[in-house]
Amino acid sequence: MTAGGPIVVVGAGLGGLAAAMRLAGAGREVTVVEAADVPGGCCGTAALGSHRVDTGPSVLTMPGVLADTFAAAGQDLERWLPLRRLDPYYRLTFHDGSRLDVVAGADAMAERVRALCGPAEAVRYRRFRQLLGEMFEAEWSAFIDRDMTRLRALARPYALVRLAALGGFRRLDGLVRRHLTDERLIRAHTFQALYVGLSPRRALGVYAVIAHMDTVGGVYFPREGGMHAVPRAMAAAAEKAGAVFRYGVRATRIETDGAGVVAVRLDTGERLAARHAVVACDLLRAHGRRDGDGLLPEEAADWRLRRPRLSPSCLVAHFALDRRPDDQAHHTLHFGRAWETTFAELEAGRPQPDPSLLVTCPDNHGPDNHGPDNHGPDNHGPDNHGSGSHGPHNHRPAVLSVLEPAPNTRGEADWTALTPRLMERMLDRLAGLGYGDLSGTPRLVFDPPAWRRRGHSAGTPFALDARFTQTAWFRPSGQARRVPGLHFAGMYTAPGVGVPPVLISGRLAAERILESTP
Repeated sequence: MTAGGPIVVVGAGLGGLAAAMRLAGAGREVTVVEAADVPGGCCGTAALGSHRVDTGPSVLTMPGVLADTFAAAGQDLERWLPLRRLDPYYRLTFHDGSRLDVVAGADAMAERVRALCGPAEAVRYRRFRQLLGEMFEAEWSAFIDRDMTRLRALARPYALVRLAALGGFRRLDGLVRRHLTDERLIRAHTFQALYVGLSPRRALGVYAVIAHMDTVGGVYFPREGGMHAVPRAMAAAAEKAGAVFRYGVRATRIETDGAGVVAVRLDTGERLAARHAVVACDLLRAHGRRDGDGLLPEEAADWRLRRPRLSPSCLVAHFALDRRPDDQAHHTLHFGRAWETTFAELEAGRPQPDPSLLVTCPDNHGPDNHGPDNHGPDNHGPDNHGSGSHGPHNHRPAVLSVLEPAPNTRGEADWTALTPRLMERMLDRLAGLGYGDLSGTPRLVFDPPAWRRRGHSAGTPFALDARFTQTAWFRPSGQARRVPGLHFAGMYTAPGVGVPPVLISGRLAAERILESTP
């Protein structure tokens, strides 16, 4: 038997895959159990006619975290999953008709700010950009890339002092307004608060690092196959390193004895012996009800999940287009006229009256562009390596994906009536923005009830919000202290939501296992 005993990973989302890749790369015996027929979890895929659409995250930052995950499995990211940096990272459009392309390089970006907001604001932007870099450096090793289950993670008072001095414990909106004055630029650096489920007025300033990841570090995308190519490549690399995958089966119970984890039960009736289990799925569902019918044993209950505060959800519509719109950026954020009132309504559990829309239109999403066979090293062709929105890509079929923030299902909304109304409003808004009449276009819609049916608690794919009491040490632990051998990964655990944090959560789970059973 492999040193350390068998390990079962529950869930083939990005967190579970990151853990499996590292454990298999270290020579451990790993079985991954996934209820779906394909890997990906939240980073999923669905059919829209002859198209495949991404049903999860569309923004990929910090590719170095992904490269490190592949390296741990003895593989090279570039061979398995070639990425390209988007140009621009985002296109931001405002209600007054102005727009700002977020591009690479401090000089180039400052020039765009100068052209839009004036020379004085460009000077302020340069200073603020430097502040973002300093905050990122202060947070990365102390909080983001650090195992919060370890006592030594608490002993970083100098990091807290440094973050406080930089404004990290102010509110995000106030922090940004101390440095920038143009309302458009302020929105460009605070809308990211929605990624952590809070309005800019409630989110802590530490979450300005998300703006650093997006606007300074850059946004990337697979050269072919869409975002679902990421988990497909990860699963294939994990298999090459020795991991075994069981698709279409569901883990039903983690079995323990007085010494810790001993097995994982499946809905097929099988019992997989396990020395360690990594649970990388929706933790609220894994805990189940209080009568002990969940996946996890009762002694694994986490006090931080007794009264969880969940993030808002979203309404997402995917449209199958005959051709890609001219001069279309990959990511375009159309800001609404209103701002503060939209967040207030969302926090009250109501739809935003004037929402901002995130429109994603990759230039490599033709029909069947990310089928099951185009992953693995050296399996990417030269025809999909373009990076702009010009040339032959414009004549190919495309997918236009539109995301609108929405309340989760814990409110009183009647979604059977609300979804059609919101879709009608979205179609009118898109027509006014120049996308034409999409009412007759084939589409696939995911509203909060649809997210709930796909396994997300309260119909939100964004897990817990990131208020202070659900951040860092206060977020659910990556380890069940009363159940040796039971570990957690994914967006419900620290560091939090988003592709890089979830990958890090998988790494931390794997490291704890490797350290405990050398």
